[in-house]
Amino acid sequence: MRWSPRTGFGVRGGGFVQPQSSGFVARSEIIGIVRSAHAEVADLPIEKALRRLVTVAIEAHRINPKLHRVLAEQIRRTGQLKDVEAYNREIQTLVRTYLESRRKEMRKVDLDAATFICVSAIEAIAYNTVLHGAEMLSEKMVRTLADETTRMVAGYLR
Repeated sequence: MRWSPRTGFGVRGGGFVQPQSSGFVARSEIIGIVRSAHAEVADLPIEKALRRLVTVAIEAHRINPKLHRVLAEQIRRTGQLKDVEAYNREIQTLVRTYLESRRKEMRKVDLDAATFICVSAIEAIAYNTVLHGAEMLSEKMVRTLADETTRMVAGYLR
């Protein structure tokens, strides 16, 4: 699929796909997966919950990695961030709610800052994984990335 800034359409196999509507479907699918994961981890200790959330973030970004690349380029070129910002706000709210429920397991930390740092770190790793070869990412590497990211974020929170 190629992005055409002039037409706003992605071209694939002679047909046209609208990245904006495809992007909406992908984001809807991803947010559904993330909501489910947050429900699963609500009662888990921080380290177990983080490992699950990191794994889900990487896996969610692996859903149609070519589309993710097209959307990233589209956002970079057009600056259209409205949908992405809404998605990010929801993720931030879910994570903040979880962190608030686990305050006793964490060092004294500003929850808004901690939420931003945790979400940004996890998102950056998941996003960059997709942009740089998600198709060739082995399950072992996903586990390694999840373990190391979990270690990093849990270390920050404790």
